[in-house]
Amino acid sequence: MRGLQRYFIPQEKWNDNQILIKGDDAHHIARVMRFQPEDKIICNHPDGRAAICTIMSIDQHVVHVAKEEWLEEEAELPIHITIAQGLPKGDKLDLVLQKGTELGAHAFIPFQAERSVVVWDRKKKDKKMKRFRKIVKEASEQSHRNKIPLIKETMSVAALIHESTAYDIKLFAYEEEAKVSHFQSFGTIVNNLEEGQHVLICIGPEGGFSEKEVQQLKENDFLSVRLGPRILRTETAALYTLASISYHFEELRCK
Repeated sequence: MRGLQRYFIPQEKWNDNQILIKGDDAHHIARVMRFQPEDKIICNHPDGRAAICTIMSIDQHVVHVAKEEWLEEEAELPIHITIAQGLPKGDKLDLVLQKGTELGAHAFIPFQAERSVVVWDRKKKDKKMKRFRKIVKEASEQSHRNKIPLIKETMSVAALIHESTAYDIKLFAYEEEAKVSHFQSFGTIVNNLEEGQHVLICIGPEGGFSEKEVQQLKENDFLSVRLGPRILRTETAALYTLASISYHFEELRCK
């Protein structure tokens, strides 16, 4: 079913075997894809299930579809990875969200680090969050995810530390680890992860973490890790961690 267009439909739009599609998705079906009645699409339920559906009627505002059969599929990482990303400059966070979703991230937490150049006010934050949710929804559809990653509200480092109590494993990428001969191996940590665990991985902004933040994180049971011997850009680091975990659990262990 990889060839069928996929849409994530809110729970209130499901009524037994009948599904109502409105808004941007209806516009995409009618005006972008130019689907016709009897065409097939895939509809994802918020609980992670996906169904093959047949379009019954269509216009630019509302699309009615009928559920035909549930699919037997699973495209989620067996480890729940949350990426906490220090606010970077420009549109780098867009890239992290899009590619991180494709690589299987469970959730994202933007946070305001000491060395973050950008500072969002409430108006800018609301506008960005709306765009971010659209990015992860579209990336989830494109990559045939079962669920859309959650994007949590932007928080401070102190709030992030408080949030971290809900996780089994807490890591932060620390560039100084790449410069020393004795370091905490990310590969060793990944090898010891267990399916079903919730893992929080913190990535600093362009300037990295301040000494104060490093101390705060270590005092609250975060493990500092190196991501290879090279210094990675902030937008690369999160993708490195997700790709590594995906390979380890979804490719290496499936042999």
